[in-house]
Amino acid sequence: MIKVVFVDDHEMVRIGVSSYLSAQSDIDVIGEADNGKKGVELCLELRPDIILMDLVMKEMDGIEATKAIIDAWPEAKIIIVTSFLDDEKVYPALEAGATSYLLKTSKASEIANAVRSTFHGQSILEPEVTGKMMMKMRQKDVISLHDHLTSREMEILMLMTQGKTNQEIADELYIALKTAKTHVSNILSKLEVQDRTQAVIYAFKHSLVK
Repeated sequence: MIKVVFVDDHEMVRIGVSSYLSAQSDIDVIGEADNGKKGVELCLELRPDIILMDLVMKEMDGIEATKAIIDAWPEAKIIIVTSFLDDEKVYPALEAGATSYLLKTSKASEIANAVRSTFHGQSILEPEVTGKMMMKMRQKDVISLHDHLTSREMEILMLMTQGKTNQEIADELYIALKTAKTHVSNILSKLEVQDRTQAVIYAFKHSLVK
């Protein structure tokens, strides 16, 4: 029997979906909550196999609730069931740890099947959500780490490839030594390298040196 907790502030939605799910021979709705805060407490107490989570709720929204549950119980399997498909909801919900993402326009039978699939380790996403995630992955691949450097940081990186010290960089750009050190530190952080040598290697590897 798959144990389910449903967290949603719309009573009629909870009643309708919970009734359908409980009528299934392999699913049992063991608890309901009408806001995220109660949902977190209930889920951590009952430890259900599957959590159905709405996104927009009072006291604590579904994204915050999902994160709180996953932080305390990483093994939790959460299915977002919402009316929203905008980027501000989709990405944070999945990044918070949700396994699946469904719309409330889904048929009750589709939600039941998603419960079963998620229980068995699959991730069920609305086609629109899959498209958004694919697009985001492609955009991430296109953007290189050095694209995040400011024009000043890029200028300093070029001076670093010339073997100039922090003091020499400061003197050439008429900035304080402390400022030069801060820029270098930011460059290393943005390029995700450990030291100046690796930063210089990165610059040559990506043909940044003219």
